[in-house]
Amino acid sequence: MSCSCFGALFSCKKHIKPTEQRSNGFLSVKNIRLFSYVELKSATVNFHPSNKIGQGGFGTVYKGVLMNGVVVAIKVLSTESRQGVSEFLTEIDVITNVKHPNLVELIGCCVESSNRILVYEFLENSSLDRALLGRNCDASKLNWHIRSEICLGIARGIIHLHEDLVPPIVHRDIKPSNILLDSNFAPKIGDFGVAKLFPDNITHISTRVAGTTGYLAPEYALQGHLTKKADIYSFGVVLLEIITGRSNSRSFSECGKPLLEWVWSLFEENSLIEVVDPALEEYPQEQVLRYTKVALFCTQAAAARRPSMLQVVDMLSMPVQLNDEEITIPCYMEEDSRKFIRGFRAKNSNSSRKYSTSTDTTIPFTSSQVTFTEISPR
Repeated sequence: MSCSCFGALFSCKKHIKPTEQRSNGFLSVKNIRLFSYVELKSATVNFHPSNKIGQGGFGTVYKGVLMNGVVVAIKVLSTESRQGVSEFLTEIDVITNVKHPNLVELIGCCVESSNRILVYEFLENSSLDRALLGRNCDASKLNWHIRSEICLGIARGIIHLHEDLVPPIVHRDIKPSNILLDSNFAPKIGDFGVAKLFPDNITHISTRVAGTTGYLAPEYALQGHLTKKADIYSFGVVLLEIITGRSNSRSFSECGKPLLEWVWSLFEENSLIEVVDPALEEYPQEQVLRYTKVALFCTQAAAARRPSMLQVVDMLSMPVQLNDEEITIPCYMEEDSRKFIRGFRAKNSNSSRKYSTSTDTTIPFTSSQVTFTEISPR
């Protein structure tokens, strides 16, 4: 499957149909198949360990084969799951009527007794986390062409959530383990358990923080101020992981410092090409550098300075020259006993780079013109 089309940019607005709640907090689900527990138990051979393909705080994911021969991924929520009834209902409500090539399709669910199970389309190449960052992965299989298409596919999936739906959806947990890959390594965003509907007529939502440390935007992690820019920050971190082949959560042991700080230090030293994954034997240097700078634009400390996803796709897909002077310092979450957000200073005190904080609201671009780029001559 190709993920190079721009259909998401030009599609008509799609309205999400509200579902209705019934007894015990569960939904009378429309436009979704209801499976029996017995049916899913049979599909997974009694949830046999050999069919287990993933596990997390929410529970376990199994590979299953339905009676009609269709292979599916069956997400069984544990009774102790951090994803409770509310998040389970949210995941159903949000994605039942959302269809896009770069979003995982929800096929059905089971809500019998205390069982809460979601049934998704099966993706042959598991998660981006496993394919690129797993212990036994072969990252060399993901050449630059595949990686660039993964980046664009994720971006287009987020565009669909942010721009094509009414109301828009903010995912809140964009990270490699929530990006699944099909047989052709085309990406699909999954796990909408903490997603939020985001009306167009408000500036932000004040909400409890949900998501994963290392991918949380500073203004969201600190103040609970949620906007689309939180997803853009998370995407920027994922973009860096795809380029570097380094896990953001394991970056301390891999390069001696957090991933964002390491990349920023190389950017300041004009040595940005050193961030590229050694497993990439051949790659277009100019394009890889552009992708890395786009990631830095997305992870700037000041939310207002981050581009929209539409602008991100323009910068990734077109041969443009980015204005390095418009890139301001990123910010990351450092998890210690206090769990705080901090930026970092360049070692070179004479550097002319800008060290923004989240109070900087200068916007270096507009929706009609991307002023921080200059089209390169053909």
